[in-house]
Amino acid sequence: MSAAIQHPEAAFDLGAAPMRIGRVRLRVRDLATVSGFYQDVLGLVPVEQSIGRLALGLPGVPLLELTGDPSLAPLDRRQAGLFHTAFLLPDRASLGRWLGFVAQRRISLLGASDHGVSEAIYLADPEGNGIEVYADRPVATWRSAGGQLAMPSEPLDLQDLLGAGDGAWMGMPAGTVIGHVHLQVGDTAAAERYYRDILGFEVTCRYPGGSFFGAGGYHHQLAANTWNSRRAGSRPERMVGLDSVEIVVPDAAVRDAIEERARAAGLRAEPDTNRGTMLHDPWGTSITLVSG
Repeated sequence: MSAAIQHPEAAFDLGAAPMRIGRVRLRVRDLATVSGFYQDVLGLVPVEQSIGRLALGLPGVPLLELTGDPSLAPLDRRQAGLFHTAFLLPDRASLGRWLGFVAQRRISLLGASDHGVSEAIYLADPEGNGIEVYADRPVATWRSAGGQLAMPSEPLDLQDLLGAGDGAWMGMPAGTVIGHVHLQVGDTAAAERYYRDILGFEVTCRYPGGSFFGAGGYHHQLAANTWNSRRAGSRPERMVGLDSVEIVVPDAAVRDAIEERARAAGLRAEPDTNRGTMLHDPWGTSITLVSG
């Protein structure tokens, strides 16, 4: 797909990309505990609620939907499903403020990396669902002089990042979105056949056991790895973890083309109760295409 037009000194405008992540839906055993974590630690707020279900995000903007069911099996990290949900903050100062907040609260983190295109901090919710909180660097810094995109995993300068956070963390700032979703799959070649050849993403970067998929010039809206889940089969249905990923595809012609490719490959494309068309990747992960 053609790249979205960007000012060379600006942050990437995900809203201008032909595909972006909408809301992510997770199944959890203890809805109160998990939802409390996302509110207390990430600063999300309740947006929609019904019996056994809570959507969190920014005021009027759902990002994460949790469905509670105490009978679910605990998460098994060897299965296909979610590696992490990545919350993209609007600027580096916001990430620095959040880092100061979690440091003061002594929140347990799993790691922090400088990926060249972004600075990222990793943690997990109380039931083991992975989380990334990150800020992008300006688009003009993403590629080498030869136009090559690289996403290394270098140590993050935490002190410098803390210094960028000029003020107190007051909850998720306006403009926060889910920048990408990183999936666990059984085979990266099969993931490329699905996310590139069926959904239409471009492969932007490859590492041993991992492929990254972008649309409109973004470094990645999706990624898939086998680091914990090599040769995994279909994901068990009654397990904590990923329920579905919503992909916003504003152009009806692009949605129609995806559905046609899915049908030609013998894959089901069916209406979804959440207002879109539901597909399934080779491991049973639900992908819902919505118009916006």
